[in-house]
Amino acid sequence: MDLADIPEEAEFRARLREWLGKVLPSLPAKPSPDDWPGRRAYDLGWQRTLYDAGYGDVHWGAAPAVRMIFLEETERAGAPYVGANFVGLLHAGPTIAAEGNEDQKARWLPPVLRGEEVWCQGFSEPDAGSDLAALRTRARRDGDHYVVSGAKIWTSHAEVADWCELLVRTDSEAPKHRGITWLAMPMDAPGITVRPLRTLAGSNEFAEVFLDEVRVPVANRVGDENDGWRVTMVTLSFERGTAFVGEVVACRRVLGELARTARENGRWDDPVLRRRLGRLNAEFRALWRLTQWNVSEAVPGVGGSVFKLRYSQARQELYEAAAEVLAEGGAALDLDHPWMLDRLSSLSYTIAAGTSQIQHSIVAERILGLPKGR
Repeated sequence: MDLADIPEEAEFRARLREWLGKVLPSLPAKPSPDDWPGRRAYDLGWQRTLYDAGYGDVHWGAAPAVRMIFLEETERAGAPYVGANFVGLLHAGPTIAAEGNEDQKARWLPPVLRGEEVWCQGFSEPDAGSDLAALRTRARRDGDHYVVSGAKIWTSHAEVADWCELLVRTDSEAPKHRGITWLAMPMDAPGITVRPLRTLAGSNEFAEVFLDEVRVPVANRVGDENDGWRVTMVTLSFERGTAFVGEVVACRRVLGELARTARENGRWDDPVLRRRLGRLNAEFRALWRLTQWNVSEAVPGVGGSVFKLRYSQARQELYEAAAEVLAEGGAALDLDHPWMLDRLSSLSYTIAAGTSQIQHSIVAERILGLPKGR
């Protein structure tokens, strides 16, 4: 497979690179990591800048090759990450684009692309994490509304979100995968309580969300009632297969920085460390090729699980190697060093977006054709 840019793609890359070179120096300073209202405003401002320049719809409206070039060039240039826009741009938006009706697309997609609204993800629950289909948040039909009660956890960006992609159980008698519905819930509805959670790395981008008789219009249902598990698989295929594209580029950049630092501080003389960095270089080159293949698919599939499984482990190994590079002088214990903060956050990657055990099962059953466990 020829992965070189064709002339049109090369022209897009050059134009984007030139635009980034002009606009990035003029951006305001990033707000404090704990200032979520400030971070929301900053992230929405960046999305609006992209929109005004004609790059707003690249996450689901552009050709796969163009999308890859965009993600590669913005990461290499040090452009702002999607941040608080993560769920809207990379999860809910693509799902609505693929599964929503025309009214839903017209209502929800433009504000995300214009940097006007933030989404959060209300999937996991205290007793339904890896076994997501065991969720117990209930939604009963009352005329033109669903009345929702329950609790969600690890709800990304709930404290600053306008909307929530929410999974609810609408049929308690059906088998657990068949009684689920996908809703878009307004976060200003009465009955919603948000309690931020602090992570091991000290950040608070997650929250618990408690729902007490929250009324959600039936018109906000994406897909049919009780067909939410299928819609969720669409969401998760985007989350596992394409949402980490920019992070692969970032990891490759960090790997290059590790090698340069090792040469400067003498750690490069350790042949074991050199072999480890060389193997990681091969790992991330292969992951980048897999990413290109995943993004090139019209609809992400189980290849996303293959990617998520290997990327999660490779990211943890990368920052373990960073600790080795910084071993001299105790820098590996300095939590103010960005590599060490990333080392802590990397521990979550084998859990987030479906645990590695779940990904192993998906690969075994859907790719290898092995029987399901009992």
